Amino acid sequence: MPTAMPMNTIPERLQALRLTMQQQQIDACLIPSADPHLSEYLPDRWQGRSYFSGFTGSVGNLVVTHDFSGLWVDSRYWSQAEQELAGTGISIMKTMSAAATLHIDWLAQHLKAGQIVAADGMVLALATARHLQHSLAAQGISLKTDTDLLEQVWSERPGLPDAAVFEHQAPFAAVSRTDKLAQLRADMHKLGADHHFVSTVDDLAWILNLRGADVSYNPVFVAHALISQDQVQLFIAAGKVPADLAEKLRTEHIHLRDYAEASSALHQLPAGSRVLIDPRRITFGFRQAIAASCNVIEAINPSVFGKSRKTAAEAQFVREAMEQDGAALCEFFSWLEQALNNQETITELTIDEQICAARARQPHFISPSFGTIAGFNANGAMPHYRATPASHATIRGDGLLLIDSGGQYLNGTTDITRVVAIGSVSDAQKRDFTLVLKGMINLSRAHFPRGTLSPMLDSLARAPLWVENINFGHGTGHGVGYFLNVHEGPQNISGTIPEAHMAMQEGMITSNEPGIYRPGKWGVRIENLLLNVAAEANEFGDFLQFETLTLCPIDVRCILPELLNHEERQWLNQYHQQVWQRLSPRVSGAASDWLRQATQAI
Repeated sequence: MPTAMPMNTIPERLQALRLTMQQQQIDACLIPSADPHLSEYLPDRWQGRSYFSGFTGSVGNLVVTHDFSGLWVDSRYWSQAEQELAGTGISIMKTMSAAATLHIDWLAQHLKAGQIVAADGMVLALATARHLQHSLAAQGISLKTDTDLLEQVWSERPGLPDAAVFEHQAPFAAVSRTDKLAQLRADMHKLGADHHFVSTVDDLAWILNLRGADVSYNPVFVAHALISQDQVQLFIAAGKVPADLAEKLRTEHIHLRDYAEASSALHQLPAGSRVLIDPRRITFGFRQAIAASCNVIEAINPSVFGKSRKTAAEAQFVREAMEQDGAALCEFFSWLEQALNNQETITELTIDEQICAARARQPHFISPSFGTIAGFNANGAMPHYRATPASHATIRGDGLLLIDSGGQYLNGTTDITRVVAIGSVSDAQKRDFTLVLKGMINLSRAHFPRGTLSPMLDSLARAPLWVENINFGHGTGHGVGYFLNVHEGPQNISGTIPEAHMAMQEGMITSNEPGIYRPGKWGVRIENLLLNVAAEANEFGDFLQFETLTLCPIDVRCILPELLNHEERQWLNQYHQQVWQRLSPRVSGAASDWLRQATQAI
């Protein structure tokens, strides 16, 4: 039964949740970081895990029983969780990976036969639900997926996001919607499907050349689509698509339907329909909605591969976006240097404001691509740290300032991390910085056969750190979209077990971001974006190499030059020469002076 008044504290919210669980004879509730689209960043309506725990990180699983509450988070968020969960009564359950399923193991071990676990099937990933069902059933525990406890307890729960949808147009939309749908339908035919259900919002945005603002930082919109060989049914909230765009879509056989009708449309498919779904990109609730008379084909959404392989035209637009982004960063860093010299008061919040303002002055800028991470000294040791008005540091004294930021432009998505010297930098800090730089350069210089599984490249960035018995807890690289999500697949460079769909192909853009984090002291991460380009085809195969896309100087004041070998110095000097050549025509005055000094050879 909904609570009449807003609940202001986490213990109050958990108490209300437990009361509702007791009334419905539910013994445990699982609240994942998920929405019906399995998005990484969630619209406010589906921020239930944050609402009931107070933890604001992007990944975590909350389990609530009548006498226990625990939040499972990976190593990126341990420090943040300790701060945000203090006083809530929620235990921090540490995992080593975001993909870990220790919360499922805990439920199977701590509940008794005959008890019931509730999880909203409409936000529970199909693959997760299958694992959960199997683990619980083995112990005689039931899984209830047809109840949304959040809707019953969260009285002030936000509604669906209502931002308008807009078209990503030529020239930046280098491939037409018609051509993308034609290719998608050809892929469906190869898989034996006559219908394809798509829920992931970045896939939809890419397929339809549409964009939105329903999720912070990602230019996507909340919708589902059912695609057949002759039409598309787009399930979206009323009023989000402007009338002229809706009419244009209708003439292309793309028909708008109410967002809530997606499940019923699946259930009403004709008997014998062959429906393609991606088990990693659809929720359990939508899989259950498909009529039993249909034949279900499970495979990765073809659009996952399509959007990851940027065309030559898209790659050229991204290069232009990188120049715009680099020019903005030159303006920002020249301002920072002058402000520090003038002894102005600068905080981590000021860094965010100034770097966003510099990007906003560039052509085609839409928004940041994620919340800026500006961490000074100890705050930089938390990979996903975020300064807030209530908790932030002032930039003064000596040390390292880590800045991880990015922009969404009509012609590309950027993501860059730089660490800069503030005052004096110790030899220990320089050593860490130089080791990270060596790892970043090592990966940047890689040549590898086309089709190499991306996780196999991870050790190239870690090797210089491993020699010193140092490691970092996050992945080395993630795919990056084209005016889309800053995190996308199928490729990633990490310690994960490689799978066939992670093969590196020409046109993919991937981050390169090794790091060293010393809790309570400092953090170092250096990040560039890399484009897979053709290298050489010979009797040994077809090889790829990386083109470094990101254009911004690396702070040589933080380097111990004696730790760099000849090839590493050469790479750094050539990189800085390219940064100067590409950015100098785009900056002037103080920014130009800063750029010239920052790109001097070592």
